[in-house]
Amino acid sequence: MDDVTRAAPFAVPSLADLDLAGKRVLIREDLNVPLDGGVVANAARIDAALPTIERCLAEGAAVLLASHLGRPDPGHRDPDLSLKPIADTLGTSLGRPVRLVERWRAGVALEPGEVALLENLRFEAGETANDPALAADLAALCDIFVMDAFGTAHRAHASTYGVVEAAACACAGPLLEAELEALGRIVANPVRPLVAVVGGAKVSNKLAILESLSARADAVIVGGGIANTFLLARGHPVGASLCEPDLVDVARRVMAASDVPLPVDLMTTTAVDAGEPARLRLCEDVGSGEIILDVGPETCRRLQPLLEDAGTIVWNGPLGMFEFDQFGEGTRQLAEMIAASAAFSVAGGGDTLAAIDKYGVREDISYLSTGGGAFLEFLEGRTLPALDALRRALKA
Repeated sequence: MDDVTRAAPFAVPSLADLDLAGKRVLIREDLNVPLDGGVVANAARIDAALPTIERCLAEGAAVLLASHLGRPDPGHRDPDLSLKPIADTLGTSLGRPVRLVERWRAGVALEPGEVALLENLRFEAGETANDPALAADLAALCDIFVMDAFGTAHRAHASTYGVVEAAACACAGPLLEAELEALGRIVANPVRPLVAVVGGAKVSNKLAILESLSARADAVIVGGGIANTFLLARGHPVGASLCEPDLVDVARRVMAASDVPLPVDLMTTTAVDAGEPARLRLCEDVGSGEIILDVGPETCRRLQPLLEDAGTIVWNGPLGMFEFDQFGEGTRQLAEMIAASAAFSVAGGGDTLAAIDKYGVREDISYLSTGGGAFLEFLEGRTLPALDALRRALKA
């Protein structure tokens, strides 16, 4: 394991240091995956959890899994958000039955080598409220609690925070440790130049990460609706595009703190529709009724040397509305340039991972974060409740 993982401020107790033989191990994973007609539509998060599960089984543990799915009303059991499809997919991947336990608070009988999955934790009224009684009931199910769900580490819930404090023994799993190692390389001591790519709809949604990265990155590439606000701050017209005029001062602060290479050409349209053609415009020539939905080819050419020369790249958010192919060329080229770079690259966020899969570069990105909000909050330098609880467990 990289020294970054075990060194302050990222030190947490590790599953690797524990004897699991004959132990009841409760693993909190992030199995919040998309379903389509009651079938798992994308198993990436399930696949990411498998090595931790298989390791515990190989070392002779009885394995109990826990996760949430969606956002049911607290205490309401929504059959459309049952984890049964996830249990079935896990069983196929592990080559052994995975029992779904619907009512578990009185205890779960489980032998070494067996695997069971608790029903959606958010069916329990106290989960998101970090109810101490629920946390205690979770802790009572196990000898060892393993926090392996980085994507939920920014939530102080009963299954991510309260149970760490209540459990007899709590530690981080390999997936969580891998996240800390990868993101720690960016936060603690990145190989420079550090280039950050931040896309998305609104500056207001990513204000903290923009300001944090501008203070640490050598260059910040902005895309999507965020770039429109930066263009406006430079005095360029943005037509009818998504933009936040009240945040142009924030854009100017970011540009003053770091190199922000703005688009020089853009792809526009007059209606957001899959059938609408894209029109190439110089950034100063955007018409009053036009909507900016992608960057142009000259912008991509100018980004290439920046990404080629980078030592570290962090990517969150596409450059355009890549869901429509005519507005996806900028994101496609960005994905391919990051994949081709020799830099250590970390990507996170749902849209970013969807773009990576669409353009077939998954194998060439150094690390894909399983977190969305947690990914951003960690890079912002904020304290993640689950990690804070684990650090206290290490000192105890």
